[in-house]
Amino acid sequence: MNPDDLTATPTEPRTMTDAGPTTQAGAPPQATPETVAPAQGHAITLRKLSAFYGETHAVKEVNLDYAANRVTAMIGPSGCGKSTLVRCINRMHEEIPGAHATGEVRLDDLDLYDDGVDVVSVRRAVGMVFQKPNPFPTMSIYDNVAAGLRLTGTRGDTRERVEQSLRGAGLWEEVKDRLNQPGIGLSGGQQQRLCIARTIAVEPEVILMDEPCSALDPIATLRIEELIHDLKQRYTIVIVTHNMQQAARVADTTAFMLAGEMIEHAATDKIFSKPDDSRTEEYVTGKFG
Repeated sequence: MNPDDLTATPTEPRTMTDAGPTTQAGAPPQATPETVAPAQGHAITLRKLSAFYGETHAVKEVNLDYAANRVTAMIGPSGCGKSTLVRCINRMHEEIPGAHATGEVRLDDLDLYDDGVDVVSVRRAVGMVFQKPNPFPTMSIYDNVAAGLRLTGTRGDTRERVEQSLRGAGLWEEVKDRLNQPGIGLSGGQQQRLCIARTIAVEPEVILMDEPCSALDPIATLRIEELIHDLKQRYTIVIVTHNMQQAARVADTTAFMLAGEMIEHAATDKIFSKPDDSRTEEYVTGKFG
């Protein structure tokens, strides 16, 4: 990946094609979600990543590879550092007073912590979906999705991009006749899909999800899991979850953390059937955590 892609100002929109990022002006017309082909994904690499809250060492020299166009589940007991690690990827961790990170986080070959990298562009390239749905309460459904486009100065047909994003999030058919109604008026599961639509509207390269289904009922959870399966055709996805069944259903690989350390990362089937580390087996079988 060309470092200029993340050192440029955030008013230079990019779109993902099989050849990699291009400017909006050079991008081919986008297909609808029903016809879009799998995009060339982008890998994330962590090397000796540590995260601190003041003097507290929350994440301890983690080495981890997130494969392109794959879903990686992060599991482990509360307080083990998995959410902190994920927030380091798009540099949100450093927004907490007294918090900082060391080591490398690479998007393909670009170090996201390099001094020349624009933080706003990092957070656009690496989108985040939070545990609790957080639509902007004073905005309509339409404006919630369009907000990121306006903030980054994205050129082009905003209405078309909003529709594409809502379709990509599996929400268009449910809201197309009430786009001007408040986003906060949707159900919890719909709000979470609205937040996903808002994330993908700015065309990120990686999507981070921090327990996206923990506040949802089983039916809404199923819809989000189906959506994750569809989204990995275009994006690299990292999902933090406490739900072992969910990790088994949605993830291609699973990483187990304990006390800030990376214990084991392998294919999900292996983690749940024959892990290498006895601590992993004890956790996934419910003996602790």
